[in-house]
Amino acid sequence: MSNFSVKPFLTGEKTVLRPFTETDADTMWEIIEDPEVRRFTGESSTELTPERLRTWYGSRADQPDRLDLAVTDRATGELVGEVVLYEWDPDARSCTFRTLIGPRGRNRGLGTEATRLVVGHGFEQLGLHRIQLEAYGHNRRALRVYEKVGFVVEGVRREVESRDGMWADEVIMAILDHEWAALSSTVR
Repeated sequence: MSNFSVKPFLTGEKTVLRPFTETDADTMWEIIEDPEVRRFTGESSTELTPERLRTWYGSRADQPDRLDLAVTDRATGELVGEVVLYEWDPDARSCTFRTLIGPRGRNRGLGTEATRLVVGHGFEQLGLHRIQLEAYGHNRRALRVYEKVGFVVEGVRREVESRDGMWADEVIMAILDHEWAALSSTVR
């Protein structure tokens, strides 16, 4: 039975995922403004400002239908990004996943571990059946992470958006609870 109201601390070897607080907004503003993050994420439907981010991150703990967690470097405690389970469909026991990792968290396995931790939580604690995501086809690093964790490509929406003067494909991926269980049993 899913309970997105509980905002857990999830600890791995390299990362700690924790609930957001309003004080995380300034660091998240820096991460969101990073050129690579902007290149690989869709445009916000509203203009982002530091004030709006403070309100947004300050309210994440109160959201009963989604799970937004800060990704921190376990060794230093530094906030390096976020993982999110959202668009929860209780009848289908499914949700959508997204993540972003800022420049200080890249190329160290933090994003891969954070993805594994939150996906594992989704299946093992929240009782989800399916977790899906969409990623730009040119975001090769993210696609590799998702494949390593066990996500399977289900399709490609071709040339869905013009990004920096080029048409971008959107890759749709998902992982199911029984696929996660099979992968988890081989890792242990």
